[in-house]
Amino acid sequence: MSLLEVKGLVKRFGGLLATDNLDLTIKPGELHAIIGPNGAGKTTLISQLSGTLRPTEGSILLEGRDITRWPVHRRAALGLARSYQITSVFTEFTVIENVMLAVQARSGSSFSFWTNVHSDAALVEPARDILRQVGLLDVADVPVARIAHGGRRQLEIAMSLAMAPRLLLLDEPMAGMSHSESKEMVTLLRRLKGQYGILLVEHDMSAVFALADRITVLVYGKPIACGRPEEIRKDKAVRAAYLGEEEIAA
Repeated sequence: MSLLEVKGLVKRFGGLLATDNLDLTIKPGELHAIIGPNGAGKTTLISQLSGTLRPTEGSILLEGRDITRWPVHRRAALGLARSYQITSVFTEFTVIENVMLAVQARSGSSFSFWTNVHSDAALVEPARDILRQVGLLDVADVPVARIAHGGRRQLEIAMSLAMAPRLLLLDEPMAGMSHSESKEMVTLLRRLKGQYGILLVEHDMSAVFALADRITVLVYGKPIACGRPEEIRKDKAVRAAYLGEEEIAA
């Protein structure tokens, strides 16, 4: 069974067709990348998958369950987690406090003003394990306002992992990163690959071709190609519509 199956997805905004009869499957443990020029409908697609936008037509199935009309919180509870183009972390809290909030949200427990949450092993230990997994344990007690942009993007993924996801929706996780930060993110995603299904929207082509098991190319909301990186690299329609004559680094 596919982890995610999208059938005939359509999204219209008035006369604009933002998603045009899109079919998509993601297998358990697969990293599937979505690429395309600006305005291709990549973020619109992720918004429909996460539940922040409702499709005009079509269906979305997660592990065989139809979630097309489900709200965001029900999808999250089933194991679908999203990160955004713009970081959405709490800069006034420490790194570990951010992850503890996500662990708390997943467990359904609540913080109390009358207790020291840092002594709550049910929150602290899972948060530390996740920070170790994403390489942020050494800055666990540092306020988020003091860590670099790349660290904040890693923290956002850590908060997604705290939700115990089956599928991660990552919307341009390398946006605004330096070259060294992008390399660290590629290393992190390579470690996560296989443990989770990952749908990756990303403009960094070298990262996409280094990481993806399969790639779907969108142009004006319509998929024009889907295949392994080496197949996409050689596809004449993809080059004509999106890649042009640029050399794509693996």
